[in-house]
Parts: sequence; structure tokens; C-alpha cells
Amino acid sequence: MDQEKMELMIKADPKNESFARAVVGAFVSRLNPTLEQLSDIQTAVSEAVTNCVVHAYRNGAGDIRLICEMDRSNIKISVIDHGCGIPDLKRAREPFYTTCPEMERSGMGFTIMEAFMDSIEVESRIGEGTTVVLEKDLSATEDDVN
Repeated sequence: MDQEKMELMIKADPKNESFARAVVGAFVSRLNPTLEQLSDIQTAVSEAVTNCVVHAYRNGAGDIRLICEMDRSNIKISVIDHGCGIPDLKRAREPFYTTCPEMERSGMGFTIMEAFMDSIEVESRIGEGTTVVLEKDLSATEDDVN
């Protein structure tokens, strides 16, 4: 399979989290992932999109761009916002850290993304936005890991 690519632009609205999850799931399903792999990817995408809605735009207006690229067994998903940016990226990636404790946020978004994907890269600039790149190799099985 040659490299396939899909782009999606959605409003930063909580109701679009499930839509993004479904669209990415449909795109990835062409690689015949296991149910666990598909669930992992969809969960990571949900967390990334939710971070954009809650943190990047502070529940205000804005867009989220998803770019999905895949080849024979690898999936790469970029979740891009043009929101406020992350002032302290290292701290933001610590488990249980949240900038919205009044909203009872768990502070586990990046931790969850890291647990379900093979790699996660985050680039952020104050006042310009954040890009989260999620990658997973679907050829790896549990037997390969053990």
C-alpha cells in the first residue's frame, strides 16, 4: 500500500471529539488493526482533541486540524490547534498536572496518549498553538513485545 493521507478540520467543540474519533477509526481500519490497536488509537485521538477543546481555546472558538498518514503498517496522526500554546511543556506532560483544576480535569491526557501510542511528539508555541503527533506501528503484536 502506498502512503495514504486524510485531513479533517473541525471546530473545537466537545461534540466533535467523538466525530474525530470515528473518522480516524474508519481511516485506520483500512490497515486491519486489532480491536485493541483501534481502541488505543481512538483513545489517544480523543485525548488530543479534548486537550484542544479544553486548553487550547479555553472553550472558545477555534479549529482543530487532524492529519492522518499511513502506509503498510504505520499510522501517524497530527492534531493541530492554533490556540494559546503550552507555557511549560515538560510540566504539562507530567501525570496529574492540569491547568484546569476547577473543572476537575485529571491531568492525564498526555500520559494516556503515551500509554496507547508507540510515540508522541508535542510542539507548542505561546500564542500560536500546539501540534501533537501520535504514531503507532500496527505490525507489532503483543508477542513481539514479550
